[in-house]
Amino acid sequence: MAYAIVHHFPGGTKEQYEASLAAVHPTRGTLPKGQIFHAAGAAGDGWTILVLHDSKESWEHFRDETLMPRLKEGVKGGFPTPPQETTFEVDTLLP
Repeated sequence: MAYAIVHHFPGGTKEQYEASLAAVHPTRGTLPKGQIFHAAGAAGDGWTILVLHDSKESWEHFRDETLMPRLKEGVKGGFPTPPQETTFEVDTLLP
């Protein structure tokens, strides 16, 4: 079952997003293994990222093996604080 993750960074900017994305994605046009959708943009008071993984397990693997270790190291120019996070199993996924 697909798994959705919504990250919101209050006060976040496009520049911080670009720096953070470069640190955790294989290349600009390639998604990490298990990620099937990625969208991001300015929202309210900051920056929001929505991703879909093919399963909760693939999200947890990416989070634990790539995302969190790299963010904990610090990303020059990246988001300075952890995001507000919402996750859910995707009941309906339309093309």
